[in-house]
Amino acid sequence: MQAELARLRAENEALKKPARGQHFLKVSEKGALSVYGLGRFPVTLYREQWAKLLAMADEIKKFIEENDHSLKKKE
Repeated sequence: MQAELARLRAENEALKKPARGQHFLKVSEKGALSVYGLGRFPVTLYREQWAKLLAMADEIKKFIEENDHSLKKKE
């Protein structure tokens, strides 16, 4: 019974952790929004910064298209 309980606890902890490469959001200790799964470290910005960045989405997409030849792709 104890072995089964230990196995279930370990399985529960594994399910709490996101799989490698999986994206997820979290509120940081300082109240900012962190996006995990894009790279080694999370991208953390405050609400206003995310709003400005999201408002620039079309401009960023256009810039990527125009500079595709210069930009590296991470596989």
